[in-house]
Amino acid sequence: MLGCVTRLDRVSALHQRGLNALNRGRPLLAVTAFRDGLRIAPDDVRLLNSLAAAEAALGNTEQGFLLLDRADALATPATKGLLLQQRGLLLMLVGRMDDALGCLDRAIGVLRGDPTVLARTLLNRALLHQTAGRVGAALADLERCERLARDLGLDRLVAKAIHGRGSCQLLAGNIPAALRHFDRARVVYESHADGMLPVVAVERARALLAAGLHSDAATELDFALDRFPRTRMDQEHAEAQLTRAQVALAAGDLRTAKTWASRAETRFRRRGNEAWAAVAAATRVRAEFQGGRQLGAVGTRAATLAARLAELGLDNDAEAADLVAARAYLARGRVDEALQHIRPRSGPKSLLETKLTRRLALAELGAATGDSRAVFTHARAGLALLRDHRGRAGSLDLRTSTTSLGRELARTGLAAALANGSPAVVFGWLERSRAQAFRFQQVRPPDDDSTIDAVAELRQLAHQVRAAELAGTPDADARRRCAHLERAIRARGWHAEGTGEHSADATFSEVRAALGGTTMVSYASDDDRLWALVITSARARLVPLGSLATVSESLAKLHSDLDASCGRQLPAALDRVIKASIQRRLAALTDDLVRPVRPLLGDSDVVIVPTSALSAVPWGLLPDMAGRPVTVSPSASTWLSGRGAELAQPSRWLLVAGPDLAHANDEVLQLAKIYGDGAVLLGPDATVEAALRALDGCTTAHFAAHGHHERENVLFSRLDLTDGPLMAYDIHQLRSAPAHVVLSSCDVGQTVVRDGDEILGFTAALLYSGTKTVVSSVASVDDDAAVDVMAAYHRGLVQGRRPARALADATLTQPLMPFVCFGSS
Repeated sequence: MLGCVTRLDRVSALHQRGLNALNRGRPLLAVTAFRDGLRIAPDDVRLLNSLAAAEAALGNTEQGFLLLDRADALATPATKGLLLQQRGLLLMLVGRMDDALGCLDRAIGVLRGDPTVLARTLLNRALLHQTAGRVGAALADLERCERLARDLGLDRLVAKAIHGRGSCQLLAGNIPAALRHFDRARVVYESHADGMLPVVAVERARALLAAGLHSDAATELDFALDRFPRTRMDQEHAEAQLTRAQVALAAGDLRTAKTWASRAETRFRRRGNEAWAAVAAATRVRAEFQGGRQLGAVGTRAATLAARLAELGLDNDAEAADLVAARAYLARGRVDEALQHIRPRSGPKSLLETKLTRRLALAELGAATGDSRAVFTHARAGLALLRDHRGRAGSLDLRTSTTSLGRELARTGLAAALANGSPAVVFGWLERSRAQAFRFQQVRPPDDDSTIDAVAELRQLAHQVRAAELAGTPDADARRRCAHLERAIRARGWHAEGTGEHSADATFSEVRAALGGTTMVSYASDDDRLWALVITSARARLVPLGSLATVSESLAKLHSDLDASCGRQLPAALDRVIKASIQRRLAALTDDLVRPVRPLLGDSDVVIVPTSALSAVPWGLLPDMAGRPVTVSPSASTWLSGRGAELAQPSRWLLVAGPDLAHANDEVLQLAKIYGDGAVLLGPDATVEAALRALDGCTTAHFAAHGHHERENVLFSRLDLTDGPLMAYDIHQLRSAPAHVVLSSCDVGQTVVRDGDEILGFTAALLYSGTKTVVSSVASVDDDAAVDVMAAYHRGLVQGRRPARALADATLTQPLMPFVCFGSS
């Protein structure tokens, strides 16, 4: 009897060891434990059932079914539900979704007395509902699963239910909520199931892909693809490969997309999973379509795949493949065939990506048939869907990102507007598709304890890194830790949800009425072709320009020359060469951007609305603009909104001098004489906390401090203060934005320009927070010369001049000062 008890205990211990390994995402260890148990008890139904699950996780689904057949022959009423749920899971893994649902439904009906297995079965059925796009049904199963798991104290299962709810939120288009759920699950996995970390990384990658953050999604997938070979989770590994293909496709890297899609398809077929293999094949066909070659054949392949996906019960995927076929046929002029594939399959349950693709296809159908009204209707409706989607995010990072479909919708609409030729039509389309993040109500970043601690540590470390650099002893460890903290803080920001509220786009008539004697030049690009829309209160004209690539090249060379000449004592011959080069670049930019519109400008003030690389043009250096008040604004709507709040005379002002800048104290003390009473922060008083406290709600602020434009992590562009950096991230924490800010050193007027002319950077952070006017430089500044320029500028403000006029006057005697007046003036 004692030997029998010992034997049963041994079997039970091995079974539990295998389950623990399986729950941690370690199926290979689980197989070893289950087989050891079966050597002792070869007819143990639960061991056979669990071994089937582990074999399936390793990709051995055929072996899994054989084990279940063997277990079925030994089953009792008590184990019937257990075996049904396992068979349902295996059927899911091979893509037999309808059969799987039948098994899981029957299992749930007989598992009332086994709450642990019931909870796991609900989790699996939720996954099946998710795959079929039935979000409501999936959430109901997940909520029930989570309740049971909490009652049973099954922390890992609770985490998986939370993980599943994140997947549902992603399907529903709520990216912030999805990322919050994934990160909550990840915390549990880190402690109790590290094998699940690559799985949740893939889910995070899908969310970031949906938000248009391709490089962040790729980083998550690189981690997952590195870890999966060690876990031997074959299905999940294949899904990661497929997602990597989709990320590459969205980023326009077609060769990489086809490579990963083919790898995923091969792995799925090896597992016998025809449904997922068909999805991978459809991804490869999408890449072929974007390549633009042999589109007739691509359309045929896409149509065949659509039919196959429909047979497999994957209606959303079938619909997406149909739309690829339709677009391929349209590109070949085969309109009748396109019409056969453009009708919806999924109705209101279609995913956002599918809805956007349909709108794009219908817009392209309008273009193919000469129906411009249809082009505008469907492109406008697609962008409205995208705006609603982006409005659910509170993070500026997510709001300023966009999808490849958003780019194509905007481009299709703009092409139709330019073909129409009406300035009012072009204006309306530009405002609908550019700098949309400025229209949303701003949401403050998270201020929970962990985020506050991370920001404080980052500030301290950044100060340490800066000190080490100045001492000539760079601290690589501190730099790596800074990068880690920046990523973590940025990721926490993604959790914030938006209200969806947004202001309306400015109308053509509203802008013309507000211009008075000012001329607005709104630049646009259609592929490589640049256009200028010139608007005054009395007239408007659309002017064709040259190549965007040519302008971008001239601008890059100009910046290189300005940086080379800035604040350096160069040999006279070299100085002459560089200055001559600067003048050539400025003349070239003038010829490309200003000369064609010169007759329309007269001697008026100018508002520039740039596109793409034109955000970095030092407009005041162009001969036609020297001495002329020029204001640069992200959009006409942003400019008009700022005009609605008149800039008051400086009343509550702030002057800050940062460390390690030779003339900062002199500059600030000189300005203090101009203003009289006010807040002056010098030396040890120039701390981040003091600056933020004084900055909140002030009328005018001036910073003479080193700045750093962080192109790779733009939310952490910064100004150096005594105790560490004042970061763009900090600006979003202000309750009330300063009305007017001047940044007199370095190149913190630079921005990263994302698709849709969405901008990010330190200057952009101030504009997003509600600051009406920012004066900053788009290239390196000669600090010696800047002292006098800034004094002249502030005297102009005190005398009642508007910022653009004060800047134009102040820089007349210093011809290479690349300061720009941003916002409204």
